[in-house]
Order: sequence, then structure tokens, then C-alpha cells
Amino acid sequence: MVNITHKSSTLRKAIATATVKTSSQETISAIENRTVPKGDIFEFSRASALFAVKKTSDVIPDCHPLPVEFTSVTYKIEGLSVIISVEVHTIYKTGVEVEAMHGASVAALVMYDMLKPIDKYVEIQNIRLLEKTGGKSDTQKFINSDLKTAVIVCSDSAFKGEKEDTSGKAICTSLEKYQIKNIDYQIIPDDFNTIQSSLINFKDKHFDLVIFTGGTGLSSRDVTPEALLPLIDREIPGIMETARNYGQQRIKTAMLSRGVAGFSGETLVLTLPGSKKAVEESMEALFPQVLHVFQLDDNKIH
Repeated sequence: MVNITHKSSTLRKAIATATVKTSSQETISAIENRTVPKGDIFEFSRASALFAVKKTSDVIPDCHPLPVEFTSVTYKIEGLSVIISVEVHTIYKTGVEVEAMHGASVAALVMYDMLKPIDKYVEIQNIRLLEKTGGKSDTQKFINSDLKTAVIVCSDSAFKGEKEDTSGKAICTSLEKYQIKNIDYQIIPDDFNTIQSSLINFKDKHFDLVIFTGGTGLSSRDVTPEALLPLIDREIPGIMETARNYGQQRIKTAMLSRGVAGFSGETLVLTLPGSKKAVEESMEALFPQVLHVFQLDDNKIH
């Protein structure tokens, strides 16, 4: 089963359809008039679709058990065919397209079973995914390859060459997944004035996004938030709340991060932890959705 522990829960929807084709108008009339000998074809297939959606992970080996929070089963008759539509919603880490398709396919099988005594030529056609939203299918709309971005590592030991930087490089690697390649990468000491000067420099150069890593903890040299807060005009608390919440679901000490985020002029500033793993988790939690701020009218890209 695929590892989804790094993913965030979001609203995910899927609609799948299946077509049951009959061979005569008599069969369609029996369906419409609820006179099929085995019973009401719509109610039986609807109930079976609901069971199938909820039991998908029991019969499809690589599907994860997930909370099904809404399922709709509807029908449309077109000529000699019945179109079954199954819509499924969840708020979870993975999508529900297989659940929707499983529901549609089982509903079609039930229809087939109920109709075969009166129509020897009934058949199932075109089980397919009609629509899905949420997760990866929504990330493309946030991607902007024109962003001028800086990644600044705040670390005394990395600045002195005593330790190799891994967190800043991890940020750069993550940004490249979203086609952000115009990245200025720097390592600076954990120094109040140097941190402030770095942001002022990139702000004056009209950078769109500046990400600091390191200096958000509790040691006496961790001064990144204190240095940057006076330069942030519009704080965005929800950004770091999201990152901390994501981290706390994996390790409770994430509550100790003091990172801040917001706009300094028209430059978005993020302050992430200094460890490679914490940075990777923060990037998973925030990107690419945080890039939505650059699609707003008041935050035009230069």
C-alpha cells in the first residue's frame, strides 16, 4: 500500500459513471414502471452502490480505508441505456475516484443481474471516471515558474563550514517540484542584524518569495522570528499554524517551532525550522497552496 503519511487531508471529490445498455424499449419500460420481476432496480442498485463505496478498501488491495462523507447515486435514461452516476466526497489524504468507480460498477452489476431474466442481451458499458477534484489534480493551478525566490539558511555552523547545510537544499529541491527554479541560495550566521539585512536586500530587489530556514527554535541564538517580525507589514498567522499542525500530527515537539510568516512590502516571507525533516514536512504542509497569494490582485508578480 502506498505511503500517504506525508499528505494533508483536503476535500476530495469524484464522479464516476457506468452504462447499462438494454436491447428493447420493453426493458426500459419495465425499469421506468418499477415492474422488473426481481424488484425496484433503482433502489437495489443504489443500496449496492453505497455498500460498494464503503467497502472499496476491502476488495481493492491498494486502496486505503477512508472516511466516506457523502455519496450520491443518480440515474438517467438515454434511449435504451441507463446511465448510473456515483459521486463521492471525503476529507482525507487520498482521493475517492476508485470508490466512485467501484460504486458505479457494482450498481451496474446489480442492474445486470436484475435485468437478465427479462433481457438476454443486456450489457454493461463504459465504466469510467467522469471528474475528480482535490489533491494533485488541484495543484497545477498554483504553480508559477516566474517567481523570484530566495532561500536563506540561518546557521552559525553551516556559515563557518563546520556542518553541511541540508535544510536549505531540501527547500530548493521541493520548490523545483513546482517549477520554481529562479532561486537565490545563501547561508548566513544566526545574527539579528544579518538576518534583517538579508530580507531588506531581497525586498529591495523585488523578490516575490523569501524563505528562511533555521533560528526558529528556543536556543539563545535562535533569533530569526525576532529579527523578521519588525519587517513584516502583514502577518499571515494561518501559514505557520498550518505548518505546526502538520508537524504535530507526526511529532509533538513541532509545537516548539516559533516560525512566522507574512508580507514585507510585496515580498512573502516564510520562516521554517532548521532540520531537514522538519523543513520537508513544512514544505509538504504549505506548498503549493501557499502560492495562491501571488494570484491575488494586490500581489502582482514583478
